[in-house]
Amino acid sequence: GRTPVLDGIDLSIGHGERVALIGSNGSGKSTLLRCLIGLHPINEGTVQTLGETFDRVPTTAQRTRLRKQTGFVFQKHCLVKRHSVLTNVVHGMLGLQGSWRGFTQATAPGEWRRKALSALEDVNLGDKAKSRADNLSGGQQQRVAIARAIVRAPKLVIADEPAASLDPVSSREVMDLFSNLARTHGITLLFTSHDMDHAMAYSDRIIALKAGRILFDKASLDVSESDLEETFK
Repeated sequence: GRTPVLDGIDLSIGHGERVALIGSNGSGKSTLLRCLIGLHPINEGTVQTLGETFDRVPTTAQRTRLRKQTGFVFQKHCLVKRHSVLTNVVHGMLGLQGSWRGFTQATAPGEWRRKALSALEDVNLGDKAKSRADNLSGGQQQRVAIARAIVRAPKLVIADEPAASLDPVSSREVMDLFSNLARTHGITLLFTSHDMDHAMAYSDRIIALKAGRILFDKASLDVSESDLEETFK
């Protein structure tokens, strides 16, 4: 007798696409993101992500394979503030091999440190590697979170409102980075946003959810004002 959070969802996202997921609060955006990588169980239907198919939740082996190929960026930076920027990015490698050695950059394998430094260069923070995470601005901390998400060279990056907590300048910088990294590295990017300027500018395609259902699924250039009005009314 409960109302489903998601109902009748049917979609496919291709390799290298940049897709924005929009909708009002409670429309099911964040739940859908988590269902796609097995962080939230589904009651019926089938999910296929990066070649892994599951009906409810992935098996342990599937979770491991998905974790190795997927980066996830949250609205909150979720950094260990007292640790260095480099250590926080090294933490992104733990999904490849759970080991206490990866908890700090000082004990991490040399290859992990090299990849973490390269990811920091990709987000223009190579000079901040030794800084404590809590000494950075909000926009810089989110860029560290992006570096942590891409350090494993993922095939898919999922971002849940990645710029929502930032000022306008920092939010544009963060979204520019996302878009450029996706194009440069051939990463599939799926992100949620309440900012329609961002959704239009940084995606190839927009999927709108309303009350747990897909309202429309269109190329970004084809989305009209009436589409947006219907989404948020």
